[in-house]
Amino acid sequence: MISVTEKAKERIIALRQEEGRTENQNIRVSVKGGGCSGLMYDLGFDEHVNPADQVFEDKGIKILVDKKSLLYLLGTTLDFSDGLNGKGFQFVNPNASRTCGCGESFAV
Repeated sequence: MISVTEKAKERIIALRQEEGRTENQNIRVSVKGGGCSGLMYDLGFDEHVNPADQVFEDKGIKILVDKKSLLYLLGTTLDFSDGLNGKGFQFVNPNASRTCGCGESFAV
């Protein structure tokens, strides 16, 4: 399962409104090769659910994850920070053995 903090939920709802998206624009989370630690998170809106997707819902937010990425993301929490140490979505991933300083890439 992938969970969403209250701050992430609020920011997702705000982004939907700012970008003129509808509520059936779900969040797609995936993992791709790259970044300084080897793997990178990819986050965006998507209204299409593929047959092989896993669909999670937390706090009213639907999250789509492809099968390959799911192995890296199980147990992850999507958070949002707007503090001085960085602004944006953050992934709290128990599967990551190390992360880079910016928090956008990780290794297992």
